[in-house]
Amino acid sequence: MQDHEHKFAEYLAQKGLKLTAPRKYILLEAFKLHEHFNAEELYEKVKRVTPEVSLATVYRTLPLLMEAGLVQSALRSSGRDRYEHIYGHPKHIHWLCRSCGAIMETDLQPINETIAAQAKTIRFEAQDIELNIKGLCWKCTANDNENQPDES
Repeated sequence: MQDHEHKFAEYLAQKGLKLTAPRKYILLEAFKLHEHFNAEELYEKVKRVTPEVSLATVYRTLPLLMEAGLVQSALRSSGRDRYEHIYGHPKHIHWLCRSCGAIMETDLQPINETIAAQAKTIRFEAQDIELNIKGLCWKCTANDNENQPDES
């Protein structure tokens, strides 16, 4: 059993729930994805492995994965919540292009000291940091992106 699977099983047991086969498939497929995903994309991946998981089960399982500290809602793009698995991964900044929808990530570590200093100044105990920055990627600012929406 992998670490994330063990952690999920422990979390579910604390809540009086079981690690059912559908929940396990959803967990494993989410951890195979190395990009941001929405519920429908995760469902499509799971459906290729087993037909016994419904889209509704994916929607019901995602909050459990988030509460267990395995997955987070990373950002909202194209009208849908996008998720990522975070267990065992360092915190990072999301850079979202408003034009083409590209998502880039950079390490949050270089600005952690600044955030901690600001929190100390206002006597605030920061418990979780999520940083999403929206703007235009270099391709869109250079009008060099073939994925830009057609404005004609």
